Amino acid sequence: MIDLRKTFAIPFLIAGLLFTQLFATAKSEEVKAERNQGNTDVIIYQNLPEIDSEMKDGQTSLKVLRIHEQGHFSEVTEGLTWKSANKNVARVDENGKVTLTGKSGRTFITVRDGAASDRIGIEVKGDSVPKKKGKPGKPASEVSIVKQKGIRYNIIEKAIDGLTVEEKVGQMLMPDFRTYNGKNVTEMLPEIDALVKKYHLGGVILFRENVDTTEQTARLVADYQDSSEKFGILLSIDQEGGIVTRLQSGTDFPGNMALGATRSEEITRKVGNAIGEELNSLGINTNFAPVFDVNNNPDNPVIGVRSFGEDPELVAKFGVAYTQGLQESGVSATAKHFPGHGDTAVDSHLGLPEVPHDKERLKEVELYPFQKAMDAGIDAIMTAHVTFPKIDDTKAISKKDGTEIAVPATLSYKVLTELMREEMGFDGVITTDALNMNAIADHFGAVDAAIRAVKAGSDLVLMPVGLEAVAEGLLKTVKTGEIPEERINASVKRILTLKVKRGIFKSESSIDNEKKMENARQVVGSEQHKQVEREAAERSITLVKNDNALPLNLDDTEKVVVVGNTYLDPLAQSVQSHHSNTTVMKASNVLAGDQLDELKSASAVIIGTYTFNVSGRASDSAQMKMVNQIIEEVEAPVIALGIRNPYDIMAFPKVDAYLAQYSFRTASFEASAKTIFGKNNPTGKLPVTIPGNNGNALYPFGHGLSY
Repeated sequence: MIDLRKTFAIPFLIAGLLFTQLFATAKSEEVKAERNQGNTDVIIYQNLPEIDSEMKDGQTSLKVLRIHEQGHFSEVTEGLTWKSANKNVARVDENGKVTLTGKSGRTFITVRDGAASDRIGIEVKGDSVPKKKGKPGKPASEVSIVKQKGIRYNIIEKAIDGLTVEEKVGQMLMPDFRTYNGKNVTEMLPEIDALVKKYHLGGVILFRENVDTTEQTARLVADYQDSSEKFGILLSIDQEGGIVTRLQSGTDFPGNMALGATRSEEITRKVGNAIGEELNSLGINTNFAPVFDVNNNPDNPVIGVRSFGEDPELVAKFGVAYTQGLQESGVSATAKHFPGHGDTAVDSHLGLPEVPHDKERLKEVELYPFQKAMDAGIDAIMTAHVTFPKIDDTKAISKKDGTEIAVPATLSYKVLTELMREEMGFDGVITTDALNMNAIADHFGAVDAAIRAVKAGSDLVLMPVGLEAVAEGLLKTVKTGEIPEERINASVKRILTLKVKRGIFKSESSIDNEKKMENARQVVGSEQHKQVEREAAERSITLVKNDNALPLNLDDTEKVVVVGNTYLDPLAQSVQSHHSNTTVMKASNVLAGDQLDELKSASAVIIGTYTFNVSGRASDSAQMKMVNQIIEEVEAPVIALGIRNPYDIMAFPKVDAYLAQYSFRTASFEASAKTIFGKNNPTGKLPVTIPGNNGNALYPFGHGLSY
């Protein structure tokens, strides 16, 4: 029996499906029309005058931007049609990837999105020659990407014209959201999302509290980009390497002074590139590194091993190598701390340091690496909360105690605009150091400090204290004319230029987060990066002194005792991996009799010392009293390892052997242990002078022993 209900239902079902399909098609056309309405243009990214375009291995991937009616722009990846006018010269796929055929000639690559279109030219001179047996191939003699020209490509000026004053000020603000309501911010919160939108934030800085795991970090960064409404957001971090390392799942490179000790610009470039690749895979596009400070003051409490060394030429060369590696990965580098924080004895997190030198001396030492960074095309420079009275003797009244104080570089027009911009010729982004540091916050107040920084020439206001108050304070000064809007426009132009240059855009299409996560998992902490880390660590180990104590060549019956307190475990584990008959003694003060007895039965004693300030390395400190006690009372060879600062030997010059490793990261401990047991021939050279107590050098710059 036929079921008439089913029979009659079939036509209705077909009609319903057709209607649904027609509705979906109509809706798609409606969305497309709505998208194109008011969106006046699409352009090929590589046509922009700010972009240096080139073919690599006969290929390039073209990007497309939509220029909205109000002037802001976003990246388009879907609904595009690509065509090559001459496929004999180059082909283009549906994603905009261009591949040369090897034939000479010229073609135009055209992209269309509805009624809007753009094109870019490619010219090839000289046919390429493919490889043959026994004969190498040869690429085309010359390949040129021919940009189109016209006012349609001046997208930054148009974008600025379309922004409100509030939006312009927002582009200049880069707060931190380390914690919220007492908890670490490891995921996007509705309250933070609202703040990003309300204040039109141009950037956010991440800290160790925000970056637990690879997947979590990538998700948080993606959510920040989603929160931004018109432009991509600058996601920054301090991933210097060494003692300033934020990523908890990344590769822990040994740091700048260790790199300086390697005397290898190539290793330094590889480290910068690896750090950049890890950040880029996570979506972090701005690194506040490297440090370009010249550490010519052994008493410096805040720079120290964060510097490549005491020699301006070495700092310049290695800073530029790091910068090149970092920016080749697509991540912006930042030279810090201008005009130089190396010759200070006060931590600007705690107080207001001074560098008393005149401009001629500064040009020879402190300013020299920064000039080289500018000449090499670094994207950004961070200011120092340090006073330079011979450059700017302007005074201010401290809000802390009412005393007259010098104005620090961060707030100085003479330093940032007259010196950096006009005299040294820097046209990139200037960012303040953190405005919550005591050198600024105590003496100037949150709002006044931000206003002074912008007046001085800063483009980015980093970590303002009280986002709402600072945003409103800056906005008020612009609306009253205290800060001309043209001054704000200049900063926004530099910020947007940086975003365009580094491809930091809002995307019209949803990002495949799973694909992004998988890529980040493969890149962050990869074996390739670990190999670079090991190479840098092993090449950095500096054998400063050796009275026939090293390398150790002991049999299993001979005991080694490892003594120390800070970072004792990684040191002991590294030693034990080479010599199983190793005991560990945790101590940080003068030893008792039974402890000395155990040491006297050892065939070798290895002591790890850790200092970060002058008092720590003083001979009368508890740690150094212990080291000298062991040297005096134990007959076995005593080998000391300066875990962080190379200056520790100043307190115990009679030690049998001394190594400097410049870093408390695992790879550096493993490299030191390999060196102690003769598995790594030390080649590191001191990047600083170790002074003696009589004013002479105990060990000079460039000193280093080998086996």
